[in-house]
Amino acid sequence: MAVRNAFTALGAGAVMLLALAGCTTAPASPGSSSSVPTGGEVSEVEVDATWLDDGRMIGIITYGSSTCIPVVEDAALQDNGTFAVILADPDEDTVCTADMVPRVALVEALPDMDPAVDLEITVAGDGYTGDTELDAVQGLDPSNTASEYAPSAGWIDTDDSFVIVTWGSSTCVPVVESTAVSGAAEVTVTFVDPPADQVCTMDMVPRALITSVSGLGDDSDGDSGITAVLVGDDFDNVRVPIYGSN
Repeated sequence: MAVRNAFTALGAGAVMLLALAGCTTAPASPGSSSSVPTGGEVSEVEVDATWLDDGRMIGIITYGSSTCIPVVEDAALQDNGTFAVILADPDEDTVCTADMVPRVALVEALPDMDPAVDLEITVAGDGYTGDTELDAVQGLDPSNTASEYAPSAGWIDTDDSFVIVTWGSSTCVPVVESTAVSGAAEVTVTFVDPPADQVCTMDMVPRALITSVSGLGDDSDGDSGITAVLVGDDFDNVRVPIYGSN
């Protein structure tokens, strides 16, 4: 856990079938306090969340420009059991595209959070707030050191979409080429093979992206039981259970 705790910055994100290039960092560690930003008019926005990394991490989903991914500024568990997350906008000089897509920011779960119990989450940013209930997922084990730095995945509410987290260089983020149903309870995610001369930094951070798949049936029992098979790039048929329900 020493490597994980050494990271203090947040955020990885991607749009459908596109990875965020070049600026992925580790999930933000929850702070000791959290409050809603003040000043100006505040609007209510749609947010979503998913468990990741065997319950050690939560992906916070917001909707907006694919090139202006918010980052977690602070996060804390409130007295009423609600997990309050504060998001910050990227630097003012960041150029934002005019698209509207789901983006994911990563935050570490607190040690006393139980992935097997539903969790209320509030999200606040510059001029907006939102809330969501993160459904429980059975069988996750945040203390399982064998699963550290392994890929993970979790469903979100948008059109059979799910988040994939992989670990590696922040400057060599995997890019999804395609995602397709490949079995009764299986989807294959094919990544673009990087160029042979690609130069990568030697850091180790979580890189998150969102992809979607069509042709799956609805899940009614709260556990999809669907596995993502990762191929291409550095992945050789790596099998990853997708947490939660589609």
